[in-house]
Amino acid sequence: MKRIAIIAYGLFTVAGGVLGATGTRPDSSAADVAAYNAGHHGLIQLLALAVFGAGLSLATWTAAARPPSLGFAGGLLASGSLVLSGLATWTAAQNPEFARPLTSLAFAAGAFGFAVPLALLIAVVARTAPRWLAIVGYVIAALAALSAFGMLTSVLYPLIPVGRFGGLIWLVLVTFRKSDD
Repeated sequence: MKRIAIIAYGLFTVAGGVLGATGTRPDSSAADVAAYNAGHHGLIQLLALAVFGAGLSLATWTAAARPPSLGFAGGLLASGSLVLSGLATWTAAQNPEFARPLTSLAFAAGAFGFAVPLALLIAVVARTAPRWLAIVGYVIAALAALSAFGMLTSVLYPLIPVGRFGGLIWLVLVTFRKSDD
């Protein structure tokens, strides 16, 4: 079950990254967000589905991994943040008049709201990983946790994909290295 869940999480995460790469950014104006959403309605709906699917897949992996309670909480909070991000993105696509605030919510939930709880999951799971994998996990977890300060300055936004994609790669490695399914 963990292997299927991590593969699904990886596919949804990469799809979300690709689909969202050309979209608006947190500092985009309301008019820019509305124009983009109007011109890319189908793409935004696919992006919403990908992020939503990533959240549910991560929740499945977290439940199957059964890490100690702090890691479990981190995994569920991270997956819930992705689910919220996907739902906010979908809602923004349906309601152009609310696109700007919903796009901001989708970004915040999928960025800081995801990376910081994921850091908890990774840090706890890393405790039982082989030394080299644990060290890599702790570094990714620390950088993902620091992404919370991106709420104060966009200079730290590059830490968000370190948590998201670095975390994805790390979870794949630990899942296939330690899997007992």
